[in-house]
Amino acid sequence: MKYLLDTHIWIWWHNEPQKIPDSAFELIRTPGENELLLSTISLWEFCKLIEKSKIAISCNPLDWLNKAILMSSLRIVPISVNIAYRSTILSQPFHNDPADQIIVATALEESATVITSDRRIINYEKIPTLS
Repeated sequence: MKYLLDTHIWIWWHNEPQKIPDSAFELIRTPGENELLLSTISLWEFCKLIEKSKIAISCNPLDWLNKAILMSSLRIVPISVNIAYRSTILSQPFHNDPADQIIVATALEESATVITSDRRIINYEKIPTLS
């Protein structure tokens, strides 16, 4: 099965794993046959959080990024033409956060379950979530 990490879950995995809900923590820690995915938009979101001083890290952000994408079984999913388009035609209701739209479109394109604590994504009935 495929699981797409929401940006905050991916960041927590590396900085504050205790924040990850128990239901998701073991799956991320030992994915087994499951495939863990990360949208490239999450890399951008991380950089924007650093830029706006919303999160702090103790090393160079580029070093952090390079280390964080190496987690076991993590596949980076680029924003394809299909994902870009799909993000603009999501069934309503869905909110206007472009990063979340890309994450949801990626999950739809990959037939993946989103691991998230974001209520706006959890409440979107068009994709499965794990929280």
